[in-house]
Amino acid sequence: MKQNFLWLGAFLTIVFTVFAQEPSPSPSSDDFDVIVRGGTLYDGTGAKPLQADVAIRGDRIAGIGPAVAGAKAKTVIDAKGLAVAPGFVNMLSWSTESLIQDGRSQSEILQGVTTEIMGEGESMGPVNDRVREHQIREQTDIKYDITWNTLAEYLQYLETHGISCNVASFIGATTIREYVIGFEDKQPTPEQLDEMRELVRKEMEAGALGIGTSLIYPPAFYAKTEELIELCKVAAKYQGKYISHIRSEGNQLFEAVDELLRIAREANIPAELYHIKTAGKKNWSKEDQLLTRIERAQKKGLNVRANMYTYTAAGTGLDACLPPWTEDGGYPELFRRLRDPVMRAIIKAEAQVDSDEWENLYLAAGSPEKILLVGFKSEKLKPLTGKTLAEVAKMRGKDPIDTIMDLISEDESRIGTVYYLMSEENVKKELRKPWISFGSDEASQAPEAPFTKSNPHPRAYGNFARVLGKYVRDEKVLSMSDAIHRLSGLPATNLGLDRRGFLKEGMFADVVVFDPATITDHATFEKPHQYATGVKHVLVNGVQVIKDGEHTGAKPGRALWGPGKVK
Repeated sequence: MKQNFLWLGAFLTIVFTVFAQEPSPSPSSDDFDVIVRGGTLYDGTGAKPLQADVAIRGDRIAGIGPAVAGAKAKTVIDAKGLAVAPGFVNMLSWSTESLIQDGRSQSEILQGVTTEIMGEGESMGPVNDRVREHQIREQTDIKYDITWNTLAEYLQYLETHGISCNVASFIGATTIREYVIGFEDKQPTPEQLDEMRELVRKEMEAGALGIGTSLIYPPAFYAKTEELIELCKVAAKYQGKYISHIRSEGNQLFEAVDELLRIAREANIPAELYHIKTAGKKNWSKEDQLLTRIERAQKKGLNVRANMYTYTAAGTGLDACLPPWTEDGGYPELFRRLRDPVMRAIIKAEAQVDSDEWENLYLAAGSPEKILLVGFKSEKLKPLTGKTLAEVAKMRGKDPIDTIMDLISEDESRIGTVYYLMSEENVKKELRKPWISFGSDEASQAPEAPFTKSNPHPRAYGNFARVLGKYVRDEKVLSMSDAIHRLSGLPATNLGLDRRGFLKEGMFADVVVFDPATITDHATFEKPHQYATGVKHVLVNGVQVIKDGEHTGAKPGRALWGPGKVK
């Protein structure tokens, strides 16, 4: 018996020795689907970069660094000399219509944007007959049928339709108001407020990110703070956020910020300012106080953040030159008033007053030379695209305010307009703040019809590349690690996006490979339809959308959902 045990022990020793000396199986060609090899990796946390390979299997990051050593993959991307980063998040996208027209999201994806966030005040759902009629009437160069009834159904429609980027959306408080109340300047009855709350509840349970507002524009302008608090209280129950184009970015800036902070406190909800700025030269001196006011609230425990675009000009409608009461009842009522000589005289008189009651962008711009007309609905007026209000007024031999009223009446649209409102010094102050992320406030575009029928703000093609080229590399306003964190990890965390925003094992494989030495924005106000350059490769959910700087045609984008979505 003792000899048997000795024999068994010797046998096991030999077996273990043999197996211990056997080399581990070498990785086979199907170990991974993609390996991004040899790049400088920025993981999205703001930490210092490191040299590391990134391996992808399916739609996830499956390994980073030493874990990938010696491995093989079906596709190997050579990133030597290039930066490797998480996909960028556009905190303010207006690609709601452009992605229906062209799901490739070309002007954005060529800057490394892999996720677009929608819902600044107006959203693509919920929709009833009144909202559907309004949205169809407002269509310009892009025409489409509205086959959905809810915001979640719209996002699912995009995914099924085919998109190259991921999409998510806030619920537009304006859209909720239009759905229940309409376009009139009136307050909700208790029953209507209950209906509004119920719409928010349904959309939050379906995966909306929270409530978005744009409070300088009618009919959002008509909403009282208390109405917004009630909507946000519902969103807060589902880990939602409140994000706002605040009621004033100029004369009443501090009061508008205080309203945002009050909503955050009373609804117990994280809050964010859209496109933080001080608008109008007389308000530029408020910048330091604005930033201090927000940081003071942060120190008191409020979760409040902001996003920005990297230009000194804003973009919105020409109707922002007119008092909000002119749109009481909607755009048809605005056009009727502009054709009434008595009403025109009243409107013109108010448009010439620098009021604290509403945001007058005609006066904030400083002069008609600083108001650029870029988007018309009427083919007859499209030749005016790219001209200043001053130029058009002179051509027509009319006063600038009369010209504004004539153009809106003739075009029967709000008319896309660029306003020169901000200072470069203040843009740089905002760029240095670690709690500010980035949003284009534009639609994804392409230098082809129908997009070329209008001129977008150049931020559509350049906002994100401009951060990395002009402000990181050229002017050294912020570091590359910080910039990438604020383009990816910061917004993804603020929004509660599931496993997005970082290069870590187990995260979804949204990856950008770009050349820090050459990344550059080229779009200008005169010639905005120009792609940024320097982004070499982009993967969305593990699928390569940009290869060697060219779009592959792939559309692996998905609808992303807020953390409160009911499973």
